[in-house]
Amino acid sequence: LRIAEVPMLPHMDRPADRKAGCKHRCTDAAMNYLKAEVMEMCHSEGLYQIDLLNGSKERITEREYWAQKKGQAALDKANAPMIADGITPRQTKFETDKAKLRRTIREALAAASGFDEFAALLLRHGVTVKESRGRLSYLTPDRTKPITARKLGDDFDRAAVLSVLEQNAARAAEKPAAIAEYPGSIKDRLRTKKEAKNAPNNDAVQRMVDIAAKRAEGKGRGYEKWATMHNLKQMSATLMLYQQYGFSSPDELDAAISAANAATQESLAGLKGLEAAIREKKELQRNLLGYIGTKPARDGLKAQKSEKARRAYREQHESDFLIADAAARYFREHGITKLPASKALQREIEQLTVQKNAGYNDYREKRQRAQELQTVRRNIDQILRGAPSQQKKHEQER
Repeated sequence: LRIAEVPMLPHMDRPADRKAGCKHRCTDAAMNYLKAEVMEMCHSEGLYQIDLLNGSKERITEREYWAQKKGQAALDKANAPMIADGITPRQTKFETDKAKLRRTIREALAAASGFDEFAALLLRHGVTVKESRGRLSYLTPDRTKPITARKLGDDFDRAAVLSVLEQNAARAAEKPAAIAEYPGSIKDRLRTKKEAKNAPNNDAVQRMVDIAAKRAEGKGRGYEKWATMHNLKQMSATLMLYQQYGFSSPDELDAAISAANAATQESLAGLKGLEAAIREKKELQRNLLGYIGTKPARDGLKAQKSEKARRAYREQHESDFLIADAAARYFREHGITKLPASKALQREIEQLTVQKNAGYNDYREKRQRAQELQTVRRNIDQILRGAPSQQKKHEQER
């Protein structure tokens, strides 16, 4: 409760907000006012304070703050003898694990123009980026639990990352494009092979309206007049479609609905199988390209003569060996003993994509036929219940 009466402040919108004995209301404006007051108090006392109103580009917790302070003090102490001897230390600024991760992410963001490229650049440094429920998280090689973007700062969440990538893509598009080695890209080849999707049929038969039920809900005279005309049109369209299909009894219609539903489910199962196969091939392609890209580093390791040299070489090319080990582990888990050619694998993905597009068109056609037959069945049931005669009788009573 408010202890004493106060003057009307900008965030107050009711007379009770300023009176003594009335409750405080935690509106958005009131919370922003309180945040601003807390920030002013902290700044006036010389305390460390983040921006509570606009978020923090780099969110540093108290634990990280003191870890950086202690680490910097220890580094300065270790560098003091070298500086006294006139030797320039290799490292003068201490970085926490989160600070290193922020620097790595910023470097990848500056060089990438798409999310896949951004993830690939991070993977080169051993950092895996994951998206879950619209939020990003980053997993470093020395951790088992990923660090969420919220703990790093607002500059590393999904919206900020996508915004930077869009800006990079726009700047890249403004530059003159280099002459391609081949006349067409993969997307162009897929676009030429992709079958045209069927446009939805807006003139399909629609469900008839239960006028009595709508009247009981409180619908007025205007709606009833429209529903009557709508039912007459749909009745005509339903009977015409019933004759076109050649049904002679409702039992034949039920059998056709069952067959259409079964065909729809079969088509959907095939479509899901193709999507799973494409995901599998793309995962294999990602590991294959990563493994091929690390071949120079692996060949360099073989050239090292001693164990000490091999250890130093692995530490120097740690990111390459992390990618190579992950790819080798994937190959072992999936029983792949002979690696496929990258071009042949790309052709398989293109063929599966074309089949998926064709399968989707087939699934949509079968689903539309099943829905159309279901609508015909409902309308036939309503016609057999005598809905038209009831509507005519109601019109005469009016």
